[in-house]
Amino acid sequence: MPDFVKVAELDELDEGTGLLVEVNGEQIALFLVKGEVCAVQDKCPHRGAPLSEGQLNGTEIRCPWHAAKFDLITGKVINPPARRDLRCYPAEKRADGVYLSLAPDATINESSS
Repeated sequence: MPDFVKVAELDELDEGTGLLVEVNGEQIALFLVKGEVCAVQDKCPHRGAPLSEGQLNGTEIRCPWHAAKFDLITGKVINPPARRDLRCYPAEKRADGVYLSLAPDATINESSS
């Protein structure tokens, strides 16, 4: 099973705002949506804008540069100009912080929440 690594403290995440973290050289945007952590690549696939600075509306993130929209749960493009989906990362809240895995086949251990 892939390793999950601690990337933030719980009090660093607020509903409605993004948090940029870096893990093994990868920049990842974290969002707290209805009490759950969503983690996606920080760079918009359209022109590289920082999605951690985007506007959050429910489970959708709007790119701060060209208004492309993505679903934070699936990574799917909702509105252009972006044509490629976002990479999503398995993430979870634990008693001592926020954890995520860079492994594509990682699964969240529900009992650790």
